[in-house]
Amino acid sequence: MVDVQRPALVRLFTAGTALAAVSVLGAGVAVAAPGTGSNSGSSVPAAFQEDPGPLPELRDIATPAIVGETPISERAVRLTVASPALRRDVGVEVLLPADNSAPRPTLYLLDGVSARNHTSGWMNIGGAPAFFADKNVNVVMPNGGRGSLYSDWQQSDPKLGLNKWETFLTEELPPLLAVRLNSNGVNAIAGNSMGGQAAMMLAHRHPELYRGVAAFSGCYSTGDLLGSAVVQTSTSSQGGDVVNMWGPPGSREWAEHDTVAHAENLAGKELYLSAATGVPGPHETPETPDLARTLVAGGILEAGSRMCTQRLEERLGALKIPVTVTYEPVGVHAWGYWRDQLPKAWPTLQRALETRP
Repeated sequence: MVDVQRPALVRLFTAGTALAAVSVLGAGVAVAAPGTGSNSGSSVPAAFQEDPGPLPELRDIATPAIVGETPISERAVRLTVASPALRRDVGVEVLLPADNSAPRPTLYLLDGVSARNHTSGWMNIGGAPAFFADKNVNVVMPNGGRGSLYSDWQQSDPKLGLNKWETFLTEELPPLLAVRLNSNGVNAIAGNSMGGQAAMMLAHRHPELYRGVAAFSGCYSTGDLLGSAVVQTSTSSQGGDVVNMWGPPGSREWAEHDTVAHAENLAGKELYLSAATGVPGPHETPETPDLARTLVAGGILEAGSRMCTQRLEERLGALKIPVTVTYEPVGVHAWGYWRDQLPKAWPTLQRALETRP
């Protein structure tokens, strides 16, 4: 039987959750208004922060190099990469193509805010190994970057340490992979949540590197109240201080990392965006771990992501830059829905990765 009341209920829930997102992210926590440069630092109370664990030991490294390789399966390896920028060894999981008889393109997959140093969420709960089993593409999944937005930070953070991820991902890693994977130089990048924002951010800051971008449930501005709040909440949820990243909110580096403001740099790329409503969906069941938190926090975060996605879509439309957007009627901010988005984004990414003049 069709539930004729469901669309109205969805709209009501979405509107209420969206207002809650603005309230929680924009007013209910310590967030600086853009341009004020005040009230910065942690916006999430310590009791609600995740523990990022001990900081890795740092050392001086002269030259980027692959210093180790561990087989995971017949079609997957974990590379150990010595990074001068990060001053430590970084794990990079790679899914190898079904057919490597010729050079293949490369897709980078970035994790969300709780990115771990020992493995990628895409490998374990994101469904990447099964989905790419028959795809002729190298899939590269860096390990680590927790709470960092995969950015270069101005200074080390007491909780999140040294972060120079942009340099690692755009300067150090690609030449090493070109040799190890015999790649053809064609790249795309995708990610979920914080990783989605970072994927768009890296693409607008390094447009020559990527032919396509897919971002699931991200936020893409840094210069308005919602975007600034999301960045601060993401970083401080892991105990980090955004002032160590780009300086006080509203300063020059914040503006430089604003994809909505620099959306013209995405012209000519294959683009995919997605977000849901925050309404509970098929992946929320009584067996879902920490169900109450998933429903409340996941709902609020996803409603905020939807607003962020709409802002980028509107900006791209004003610039007449094509983009494929999927707005799901239900779904919270959780891996089950990002796993569902991977096959939906694939036609866009596949077009980007096709070899062309």
